[in-house]
Amino acid sequence: QVQLVESGGGLVQPGGSLRLSCAASGSIFRINSMGWYRQAPGKERELVASLSSSGSTNFPDSVKGRFIISRDNARNTVYLQMNSLKPEDTAVYSCNGVLITSAGRYLEVWGQGTLVTVSS
Repeated sequence: QVQLVESGGGLVQPGGSLRLSCAASGSIFRINSMGWYRQAPGKERELVASLSSSGSTNFPDSVKGRFIISRDNARNTVYLQMNSLKPEDTAVYSCNGVLITSAGRYLEVWGQGTLVTVSS
């Protein structure tokens, strides 16, 4: 089965950095587009980074200038580099992507999430 698996979450101090990975597995040809989302306990889910099939990126004001999204097509993996982390960045981070299967079909898939805790 086609799936996305996040990794790289953990505990980091304010001002620190962390890199999250979202790896696609299964009968995948490549990742078409990808978005990173986060949800804190008392807040609604928020899109924090997106990467289109053409390579365009978008970030909300809350993370702009601090987060970077990138991809490695050879490894079918998308990364989220998070810098200058703040306590309010604490959340479960999940990736959501449109994948191109080996059969040439387009499939939207969610990962299960990885916890990022920013605390001193």
